[in-house]
Amino acid sequence: MRIVSINPADRKDFPELIASMHRLRYRVFQDRLNWDVSVSGDMEIDAYDALGPTYILAVDATGAVIGCARLLPTTGPTMLANTFPALLGPHPAPRSEVTFESSRFCVDTGAAKSVSANGLRDATFSLLAGILEWGLSKGQETIVTVTDVRFERVLRRAGWPLDRFAPPMPIGDTSALAGSLMISQAALMNVREIGEIHGPVLSDPAVQPDAA
Repeated sequence: MRIVSINPADRKDFPELIASMHRLRYRVFQDRLNWDVSVSGDMEIDAYDALGPTYILAVDATGAVIGCARLLPTTGPTMLANTFPALLGPHPAPRSEVTFESSRFCVDTGAAKSVSANGLRDATFSLLAGILEWGLSKGQETIVTVTDVRFERVLRRAGWPLDRFAPPMPIGDTSALAGSLMISQAALMNVREIGEIHGPVLSDPAVQPDAA
């Protein structure tokens, strides 16, 4: 497995990875979680994918995407500000050049077979480490995200606790909440240590693992 980042300018160069990501999101958010999401055929695609996000992808040896996250600047539309503002409670929607939003975080639990000692899957830890590495490389200070109480527990166990904006509230079948996460070297070290990750995880998507 490798972790890659695909920025807006390079998106056209990796159509297979992008399509594989959208199919994974369909399987997770439409089929497994039964969320009310926008779909096109066997892919989950929404309006935020048209806003030039960066994608962090976990790719297996066959080239299939087995995990993903979508990163958007908070200076434009975000899911938190424009779709789920109720989860902010009394707080204004974060808007800053050093804050970005993470959304559509998911892992294909059927494909990610390798599990770390404390029960969290390697793909999850690696994606979290990849998001932190990307944020640090871009001079970012904070992530905001909409998630659920289950994944909030995952973040806490990974040594990267979420700071809630407000108490959870039911949205469909999910107990949803929003919060912020600090981008720091300490958080990255926590995730690496608990996830048993040795060194950086992000790699160039154009370089195949056997190309060295």
